[in-house]
Amino acid sequence: MDTQRDIREFLTTRRARLTPDQAGLPNFGGRRRVPGLRREEVALLAGMSVEYYVRFERGNAIGVSEAVLEGISRALQLDDAERTHLHDLVRAANEGIRPQQRRRSSPKKQLRPGVQQLLDAMTHVPAIVQNGRLDIIASNRLGMALFSEMYIQPQRPANFGRFLFLDPRAKDFYLDWEDAAQQTVALLRTEAGRAPYDRSLSDLVGELSTRSDAFRRLWASHDVREHRTGLKRIHHPVVGDLQLNYEAMELSSERGLLFLAYTAEPGSASHDGLQLLANWAATDDHVARTSPVATEATDGV
Repeated sequence: MDTQRDIREFLTTRRARLTPDQAGLPNFGGRRRVPGLRREEVALLAGMSVEYYVRFERGNAIGVSEAVLEGISRALQLDDAERTHLHDLVRAANEGIRPQQRRRSSPKKQLRPGVQQLLDAMTHVPAIVQNGRLDIIASNRLGMALFSEMYIQPQRPANFGRFLFLDPRAKDFYLDWEDAAQQTVALLRTEAGRAPYDRSLSDLVGELSTRSDAFRRLWASHDVREHRTGLKRIHHPVVGDLQLNYEAMELSSERGLLFLAYTAEPGSASHDGLQLLANWAATDDHVARTSPVATEATDGV
């Protein structure tokens, strides 16, 4: 990842989406050469000189203070995920790592037995553990059944980004494919800010950028988000349409891993669908053969 370029493009895209009216600035009319705010307007709102802001937007983040970042975040009306991403980019730019040290592989992680036991105990709730690259590194049986389409491809660990952008089944599986695609790219962009020298992540982004026009388009938007809670609408090939709420929780003892559980509204058609899916998972040999529970959990591709 090119941190300087990422800072420049992130700030440029955030600036372009904000109009003077939205920023509370007077609009004197006339033709504007750039969409959104001008650099000098951002500098005014952030309380700094134009020269300083221009240097920063060009990627010169050495020694930038918390107060400066807060001023820029306020001026550009960044949300929590965007503020964190900006801080991550600046931190990476200030690390001063020598070029030959920058690309590194993530170490393999063995999931603690207690986490797998928790997954297995949740017999009526699909649950998975994923890393920042959106690899599924562990699952319970119902979680495996829910995402069974992802395991048709031979690559392991199964990866949400690779499935969504490279597998034609994904557009049937996700009822809101465009929304799912935007969320997936935003999560990968967020992880790229946290771990800009992760070789496996860089390789994944390179693969998706090379093979998917949609991924390239969304990656260029520099949108970021945090994975907390939300709604998934999918079409499962066995039980049909499901509308599921998910909750995402960081594993405090397993840095960089996220625990996700999916539930349906009691009494709904989706709730009945999950019950049918649980019955199918309990009797279908395909789920048992492909379950990640029986394989080593790793943090690499």
